[in-house]
Amino acid sequence: MRMDASESLRIPSGKKVDLKTCDPKWIPKWARHCDKKTVKKEALEILENNKQTLMARQELLWASDTYALLVVLQGMDAAGKDSVIRHVMSGVNPQGCQVTSFKTPSTEELDHNFLWRHMKALPERGRIGIFNRSYYEDVLVVRVHPEWLARQKLPSEQVGKNFWNHRYEDINAFEQHLVRNGVVVLKFFLHMSKEKQRQRLLKRLEDPKKHWKFSVSDLAERGKWNDYIKAYEDMLSRTSTEWAPWHTIPADRRWVTLASASEILVDQIEKLNLHYPKPDETALKKARQQLEEEKEQLK
Repeated sequence: MRMDASESLRIPSGKKVDLKTCDPKWIPKWARHCDKKTVKKEALEILENNKQTLMARQELLWASDTYALLVVLQGMDAAGKDSVIRHVMSGVNPQGCQVTSFKTPSTEELDHNFLWRHMKALPERGRIGIFNRSYYEDVLVVRVHPEWLARQKLPSEQVGKNFWNHRYEDINAFEQHLVRNGVVVLKFFLHMSKEKQRQRLLKRLEDPKKHWKFSVSDLAERGKWNDYIKAYEDMLSRTSTEWAPWHTIPADRRWVTLASASEILVDQIEKLNLHYPKPDETALKKARQQLEEEKEQLK
């Protein structure tokens, strides 16, 4: 059983995105005729199988030492970015995976270009890097809060009517540069409905163990929901490219989110057609012979 997420949820290059036509409650075709219990059971099996495959392929990615995989996670508060990291990547060797969460830029970071701090966190060959939020915040949060742009201390002549277009161009060129150098860029937008966010934020308030996850600023940002949707639509339309496409992951049903994200990850690594490096048979023969001789000496 598959989610068929790689193609169904991929945003084609050049498509103008209207999130009203993207259903955050989307389910795969096979699930539409099954009862809820059966669907969840199948989805969990898909997730578990993908985790096992990902664990094996991550070792191959490390051994081949040719590609790196960068996973970019974006979404509104409570969309499930942490859950994707926790559940989908749970079987991966920690030595081969790194997670970076980007908060408000520091003074040092603001003294560089907006991509600088992200460049420093890129995964090396053989590793999987996950950006929990990313450089896309600079065309989302900063666009919704244009007053924050002043903190970046840009030359005034650069902040004109084409400013956001230039940022999209910079991001596309940056990602193309990465791809040309062996970094596979996978981008997930976790698409959640406003009602589902309300329910999840309310759960954080009702559960004392989740109070730490709640911030008053969450409600302030929720008040700008329509502004964020417009910013996301523009971003997805302008930066889903042939070399680094976006996938709109339905986020209202957690099992759909996790199973879909894991399937796309596995499909992408499979496409690399990786192989273990061919060993030097002569060197192996000599090493085997040496160890056998040591065995005799230890008797």
